[in-house]
Amino acid sequence: MKTSHSRFYILLIFIVSIVIGIYLYPQLPDNVASHWNSAGMVDGYMPKFWGLFLMPIIIILCVFLFEYIPRIDPLKANVQEFKDQYNEFIVFIILFLFYIHVLTLVWNLGTRFNLGQFMIPALSIFFYYIGTFLPYAKRNWFIGIRTPWTLSSDRVWDSTHKLGSKLFKVIGILGLVGLLTPKYAIYFIIFPALIAVVWTFVFSYFEYKKESKALLN
Repeated sequence: MKTSHSRFYILLIFIVSIVIGIYLYPQLPDNVASHWNSAGMVDGYMPKFWGLFLMPIIIILCVFLFEYIPRIDPLKANVQEFKDQYNEFIVFIILFLFYIHVLTLVWNLGTRFNLGQFMIPALSIFFYYIGTFLPYAKRNWFIGIRTPWTLSSDRVWDSTHKLGSKLFKVIGILGLVGLLTPKYAIYFIIFPALIAVVWTFVFSYFEYKKESKALLN
């Protein structure tokens, strides 16, 4: 995705968020539900203003974070090598956040549903998408599976991201399978995600050790 296209989609989501906030402001109570526990019960509230307009603020922060911080990355030239996929990644993240925002607004308008059951498919798609993105990422200090060993070697970076890609896709699929048991669906994502984090971390260490040993021989 070209930078101009990604900026257009981000601007569109930002404008839609603002318009929704202005339109719904008179219809919502002074305090809106903003957080749900694992049982699907509300356990957190925030003032209406923030409930409606925090999302546009987050979009602006995301734009700054994802577009400008990589410019000071010592390996910023590598980011340019997967710029199209990176732009697509930014849009995907913002769409994911916007989806969560819409769910909370619908709930606060009086439509009661199990938020978790709507979050699981989104999280599953999110993890699967990350799995498709990881193989494109080149070594940098900002995004990707960054361990001391992946950041020290292009080969270790690439092999670790190849493994991470497979693991994240599996997490996405397991998340959808978890919908068959809604009460435990979130655990089909949480536990595999924790395993994936530990696995890729340890894998990158041993890959680096293997490379170091080969260089010595």
